[in-house]
Amino acid sequence: MINVLLIEDDPMVQEVNRQFIERVESFRVIATAGNGEDGINRIKECRPDLVILDIFMPHKDGIQTLYEIRKEQLDVDVIVISAANDQQTIRKMIQNGAFDYIIKPFKFERLKQTLEKYYIYHTQIHNEIVSQSQLDRMRFQQLENVQNVFKKDELPKGLNETTLKQIISFLQQQKHPLSAEEVADGIGIARVTARRYLDYLKMSGTLELDIQYGGVGRPVNRYILKTLRNDEMK
Repeated sequence: MINVLLIEDDPMVQEVNRQFIERVESFRVIATAGNGEDGINRIKECRPDLVILDIFMPHKDGIQTLYEIRKEQLDVDVIVISAANDQQTIRKMIQNGAFDYIIKPFKFERLKQTLEKYYIYHTQIHNEIVSQSQLDRMRFQQLENVQNVFKKDELPKGLNETTLKQIISFLQQQKHPLSAEEVADGIGIARVTARRYLDYLKMSGTLELDIQYGGVGRPVNRYILKTLRNDEMK
């Protein structure tokens, strides 16, 4: 069983979310908290596998709560469910290791999909030895979750979901930052098209810009997934 702590200040929403979570096989809510401060204490007491975390709460909001979870190195995963839909908040939560971010209001099937992915991730990551193929699948799942936050109907005009996924998948396989031209050549699209997608991904917080200065001429903008940049820095 996956033991879940639900941190949500609205009692009615808390109960609906609890029922949704427990409709998914192998998940059970073992405790609840009405704010981030109580939530941190409950994590230490109950030692859940997973926290379902809201953003807007009294005493300690979700952003502060996730910061503290990471600062104290509490061994728990986090899925955010919140009405906060601004890119800055979403980016902060993903950068601090949220497995997924679900925007309220949401349908049960959206939560079910995320919990089923989390179950696979949790099962694999707790093996004593993880193969490269298992690790690649887990990383791709997390990147796919990031993509799901920025829904197809929210993409800027002229961008499509299929090409976006191709670019992210291609970048996932790279060890070093790439220019728009290198990305374009890698997946077979025009450089100007690649640049538009790369700039969008940078704005969404998925990519990091690496400006490289060479000899003669203008500096070259190169892009790398933030997850890969974080790995390089470890």
